[in-house]
Amino acid sequence: MSPITSLCVYCGSSRGVNPDFIPLARELGRELATRNIRLVYGGGRVGLMGACADGVMAHGGRVFGVIPQHLQDREVGHSGISELKVVDNMHTRKRMMFDHSDAFCVLPGGLGTLEEFFEVVTWRQLGMHDKPIIVLNAGGYWDNLVGMIDRIVDDGFAQPSVRQYFSVVNSIGRLFDLLAAPAETQEPDFPDRI
Repeated sequence: MSPITSLCVYCGSSRGVNPDFIPLARELGRELATRNIRLVYGGGRVGLMGACADGVMAHGGRVFGVIPQHLQDREVGHSGISELKVVDNMHTRKRMMFDHSDAFCVLPGGLGTLEEFFEVVTWRQLGMHDKPIIVLNAGGYWDNLVGMIDRIVDDGFAQPSVRQYFSVVNSIGRLFDLLAAPAETQEPDFPDRI
């Protein structure tokens, strides 16, 4: 696997109620800057999205944001990042984020975060890419997602191999361990969950 130079982070545009999630997003941003990995994200200045971007920028890193015009019109676009692309719609946004990323990380978030996660996993299942996808299961936030995927497999709506398309980790350190490991030596973290 080539070195990761850009990481797409899917996460909430809200702060959520867990006080640990904003510092987690900022810490991820700091680590990206320290490791000279560009953040690719949805371009927002609020919630976990904004916190992650702020963490990168505060430590001299690079941020590439993509936001649709209707959200930019609500003044939620982040004007303090390296580059912000304003696009026509959500589909263009997601495709541009995908095209500019070497790997994907999923932090806590809402329905949009879930939709983005399932899209890149489905694309991987269909053979459209082989980029790493890593779910950061902070505080067990994604436990029910993992359980739901287990149920989908157990009930025969997906093959057990779907578990190999992404990993689940519980720390930023483990996230970067997986990103640094050659693909052929990686063991999926999915069965361990956390």
